[in-house]
Amino acid sequence: MNQKNYFKKIILLGLILISVSSVSQTTYFPPTTGTVWDTISPSRLNWCPQRIDSLYSFLQKTNTKGFIVLKDGKIVLEKYFGTFTADSFYYWASAGKSLTATLTGIAQEKGLLKLSDTVSNIIGNGWTSAPIAKERLITVRNLVTMTSGLDDSPPTPCTNEDTTTGCLLYLKDAGTRWAYHTGAYRLTEKVIATAAGSNYTAFTKSVLGNKIGMGGLWINSVYYSKTRDAARFGLLTLNHEIWGTDTILRDTAYYRSMTSTSQSYNLSYGYLWWLNGKSSLMLPGIPVAINTSLAANAPSDMFCALGKNDQKIYVIPSTRMVVVRLGEAAGATQQAISAYDNDLWAQIKLLPCANGISESAIQKTTVYPNPFTKNIKIHNALVGSLYYLTNSNGTLIYEGTEIEKGNFSALPSGIYFLKICSNKEVKMIKLVKQ
Repeated sequence: MNQKNYFKKIILLGLILISVSSVSQTTYFPPTTGTVWDTISPSRLNWCPQRIDSLYSFLQKTNTKGFIVLKDGKIVLEKYFGTFTADSFYYWASAGKSLTATLTGIAQEKGLLKLSDTVSNIIGNGWTSAPIAKERLITVRNLVTMTSGLDDSPPTPCTNEDTTTGCLLYLKDAGTRWAYHTGAYRLTEKVIATAAGSNYTAFTKSVLGNKIGMGGLWINSVYYSKTRDAARFGLLTLNHEIWGTDTILRDTAYYRSMTSTSQSYNLSYGYLWWLNGKSSLMLPGIPVAINTSLAANAPSDMFCALGKNDQKIYVIPSTRMVVVRLGEAAGATQQAISAYDNDLWAQIKLLPCANGISESAIQKTTVYPNPFTKNIKIHNALVGSLYYLTNSNGTLIYEGTEIEKGNFSALPSGIYFLKICSNKEVKMIKLVKQ
């Protein structure tokens, strides 16, 4: 190596170290005990109050129970709906797979297992109905990359989540196909617990939970916790498995592999983490890749822990954000991925107030006809404006961004008020319905 190249590498290394140091200094980590958690005002991120209200309305309408947004570790938004509170426990469903991915890396770092180990070497032969020679092809890596080769659609009465021998059926050799097989994945828990000689919940607490203040427990291979516990796990992963001054997982190569494409079949899948921004995607139960990314409205570098009925932990390195959503299904029941990923991020994208709008711009917005009979038209409408139509008693009739598409012919005659919100300005217009 010549002297010039040597100094280039030294300078590059210095810049990387400075960058890492800068991140560690600006990231906040809440105490591991108690309920204290620093917050940051949404206004510091230029998020409009009206748009936050609109997001909360969307979350409520889509059966959300708990919702948190972190920025640099601090809470920007935190909202609970109905009888659900910050102290309520809820299941992660398959979002817990991503927690298992981290635990697998920790177990490997501790020398308890290797990704290259065959599953049979750890838990013994006969854990599938596959021929022994085929069963012994399946490694720990195959379990965490969903490439076991086992049939993900066995006949009734088996389900994709069964771990009984008769339901883990051979289809193709390990490593030759990708399929979202929860039953095969769940053997990872047995592998780790057997290798560690420990109960899985106890192992989770000792190597991770207690160190970052994350409560919770595994019940029938499903993780349950409070919403803030899920946010803690997201923050840990955002910060490359470092919590304050404590490095939970030192194997940076494992971390990179975990959060990167892990095989050639489904580019949007790492080690039990879903990846956004890839050129193609395979969905659970569908054996072909489609040319789309996970969520077009979300940042392309986002990676996600996703569970049935829309349990979501989103990690976004470029914006230093973590977003958690727990609740009932927003729409039709789906395994892991759903259209809700894109729909929710469409709402989050609207949070920043519009830039470059003059203080008097909203005053140029007018409404016609007035009086109106059926439709309301907006003249000089500002992009991204929110509209709230109420009657004279303050009852909300319409809320949204597309009021011109509304048909208000059924409204009784009388006085109404239209509130227009754009950037940090609000304009109220009195309307008459004929």
